[in-house]
Amino acid sequence: DARRPGMIQRFGGHAMAAGLTLPEVHLAEFGDLFQHVCREALDETALERVLESDGELGATEFSLDTARQLEGAGPWGQGFPEPLFDGDFEVRESRIVGERHARYRLRGPGGRAVDAIHFNAASTLAAPGPVRLAYRLGVNRYQGLETPELRVELLRAAGE
Repeated sequence: DARRPGMIQRFGGHAMAAGLTLPEVHLAEFGDLFQHVCREALDETALERVLESDGELGATEFSLDTARQLEGAGPWGQGFPEPLFDGDFEVRESRIVGERHARYRLRGPGGRAVDAIHFNAASTLAAPGPVRLAYRLGVNRYQGLETPELRVELLRAAGE
């Protein structure tokens, strides 16, 4: 707002929120200014996406009990992120759901079958075979049933 007074109509939320309202005609200009200000204030390492992992889960930890415990341990947020795990899996089945999401049936540690969802990743649906994942363990609630589910943050073919 200091760089272009009047462009932003109003700000919203709290101190850690980034909500704002501006006319659509100013969207491209706002994007350019935002990029410029970020590059002035941040070095290249701050602009890189970094995933920090809590490590691998053991075969017995892919359970509804563990998923419920993690869910109940929140709330997660700034300075206290939800646990993120990584590991090697094998894609056994894959399909697109809801037009934009990828759903997987995986073979995990110890040969255990586990379901996973990768939101907004239909265009990069993984083929059967070995993959490396960064994921969160959650509870899938569907039609009155609860099952453990991996919520994929990053999926790479094995060896990438």
